[in-house]
Amino acid sequence: MALSGTWKSYIIGIAVFRQLRGKGMAQKAKQDTTEKKSNRTTIAKKKNMRSKKHVLVIVESPAKAKTIEHYLGTGYTVKASIGHLIDLPKSRMGINIENNFQPEYITVRGKASILRELQQIAKNSDQVLLASDNDREGEAIAWHLSNALVPKTKAPVKRIVFNEITPMAIKEAVKHPGSIDEAKVNAQKARRVLDRLVGYNLSPLLWKKVKNGLSAGRVQSVALRLICEREAEVENFIPKEYWTLNADFLKGRSKVAAQLISYKGNKAELVNEDSVNAIIAELKDVECKVSSLKASDRSAHPKPPFTTSKMQQSSANRLGFTSRKTMQIAQELYEGITIGSTRIGLITYMRTDSVRIAQTALDDVRSWLSKNYPDALPEEQIEYSVGKGAQDAHEGIRPTYVTYTPDSIAKYLTSDQLKLYTLIWERFVSSQMKDAKIRTTTVEIQAGDAVFRTSASKLIEKGFYDVIHLLYSKKDVSESLPSLAEGDIVSVQKYFGEQHFTQGPARYTDASMVKTLEEKGIGRPSTYAQIISVLLDHYYVTRTNKQLVPTQLGKIISKILVESFPDVINEHFTADVENKLDQIDQDKLVWTNMIGEFYSPFKTQVDSVMDTQESLKGTLDEQTDIKCEKCGRPMLKKLGRFGYFLACSGFPECHNTKSIPLAKCPKCGGDIVERKTQKRGKSFYGCSNYPKCDFITHFKPLDINCPKCGWFLVERFDKKNGSYKTCINPECDYLHSDDSEAIAAENAAMLKDFAASQESNN
Repeated sequence: MALSGTWKSYIIGIAVFRQLRGKGMAQKAKQDTTEKKSNRTTIAKKKNMRSKKHVLVIVESPAKAKTIEHYLGTGYTVKASIGHLIDLPKSRMGINIENNFQPEYITVRGKASILRELQQIAKNSDQVLLASDNDREGEAIAWHLSNALVPKTKAPVKRIVFNEITPMAIKEAVKHPGSIDEAKVNAQKARRVLDRLVGYNLSPLLWKKVKNGLSAGRVQSVALRLICEREAEVENFIPKEYWTLNADFLKGRSKVAAQLISYKGNKAELVNEDSVNAIIAELKDVECKVSSLKASDRSAHPKPPFTTSKMQQSSANRLGFTSRKTMQIAQELYEGITIGSTRIGLITYMRTDSVRIAQTALDDVRSWLSKNYPDALPEEQIEYSVGKGAQDAHEGIRPTYVTYTPDSIAKYLTSDQLKLYTLIWERFVSSQMKDAKIRTTTVEIQAGDAVFRTSASKLIEKGFYDVIHLLYSKKDVSESLPSLAEGDIVSVQKYFGEQHFTQGPARYTDASMVKTLEEKGIGRPSTYAQIISVLLDHYYVTRTNKQLVPTQLGKIISKILVESFPDVINEHFTADVENKLDQIDQDKLVWTNMIGEFYSPFKTQVDSVMDTQESLKGTLDEQTDIKCEKCGRPMLKKLGRFGYFLACSGFPECHNTKSIPLAKCPKCGGDIVERKTQKRGKSFYGCSNYPKCDFITHFKPLDINCPKCGWFLVERFDKKNGSYKTCINPECDYLHSDDSEAIAAENAAMLKDFAASQESNN
């Protein structure tokens, strides 16, 4: 029977469907087989991964984490805590005094997510290594991390330490994990608790008696006291005039410059210009001859590798870096930079009070010297004694690889990094070299009854000076003298007097402040830069011409604290605290006992001062005769964080404020006030009647009139004379210098800058 077209199509459709279904089922079966194989492979990989050991390493800084992870390779995850994750709260004291001074720790605000991430990674790790810095603060960070991670993981949590970020040092540390040093943690805990007890009791006292927002501290207040006491010495010093008599002698065409040392058998003491001219008159036409010529040799010894304080001092003196800047750059060099495709730490740990050097590093530097400076290599290695009281926890600061000379890696460093690295490299390499030999020749020339003397030094054996460039001092050697012999007749080119004034005590700089803190045992190497920074940040001190100058606010605070707490705000107490912290670190003293002995009498004294100390809040706002140019009401002299200023007594209706007059303008009788240029941001002092009067100076006026001309004196500073006073009048020679043209040019530039800023504001 023939099928219709419809049935034919139906039957064909069924056949096609069955065929396609068969192919689809076959394809699906094939796909299922492939997926099963893939799943089995994935499961096998996971099993294989679980069989491999996974280690979590926690450091402090992200830059350090990247470097260390690169060194350790697969199987290691290196994460950064970015400093403390758990610490005392900032908004309150956080010390449970009733419970034996136990600190109340919390997760640092903004750090909770970091802590959760570390806990999660630790949970899936086979081992956790805490690699925070090898000091008390780093040990405390590791201790807090351990307490936070142990409940979250079954993996062992261990401590590792290293002094340099190099592949060998890191891998060696990982091989020998240890335990957290509880004594070191207790020392850090004691310092934090003590500082809280001092700061959180003294600061409210200052808020109540002086003004809100002030702070005081166990160490910073002692440093402020030192700066204020030095400032009082500077302000009270009165310079005295004295003169020197110089002569330029000629031997053939060669000049010999000499200075008078004795006259008629006595030491030359010249008090004024007349006494100088009297001697010059008597020396006219007298015969001059070389009466004595002596040469002596001495050895100059290389210095030991840097400690933290010595590095900060040299950096300040040689490079002009602040202590904070020095430590920031040192941190960068320690954490590592990329050289080619390799990232490596360039120096060892930069917070140390030791000059001890690892034997491997000594072997390396002696090997390098034997190839590059064999004549300057001593037979035996040079060992330096560690200073008394040094913790000696770390090596001295040195390059990790002596073969990385400053020239060879200059292109990988910033300008400032290169400068500091060069200081560290030169200091370390030169410390293992021979002494330099210096010959000093001293010549005395007899001119009638007067004896003149000069001397010159030269290197006869360079020794360690072969590698000294940035650290080289011009004071070490001077230009040589012409060929002379005893009895030689010399002629006089000229005699001339030179005026001088005795120099008062120098204000502290970053370098001298660090040196003083170290010598007096105030703070530790890791805290020197922070101490100075805190004083600057709170405007208790300003930095002027690289000198640390106390503000009026700083002087007031220091006076109150020193008079009220003489047993606490002094260098002896602070040094004693550091000694006790060292004893706790060595497990020789219980930290709570130390705090208990201190707190009770201290709190009693705080309560007494709080009741008896006269409030200065009202007295600091002084009435003046100056009228507000905006509303006519009298101006008040008020104390702000930048010092005193004038504010209208009509506040809040009138918001007028201005600088306090520092002196009277010698041109028009107006007030000399502090101003600031807009373009260069520099302070200068000018007449309040500007633009009618254009008197200007960039030296700070003093409230002292010149005894010769009646103009005001200013304070000046230069490298030759340090800080000194001088008359502002260019026509007056009272304490005056001869650089009036340069000063006038500087003043003109500042006035032009200020005028432009005034026009733009208008």
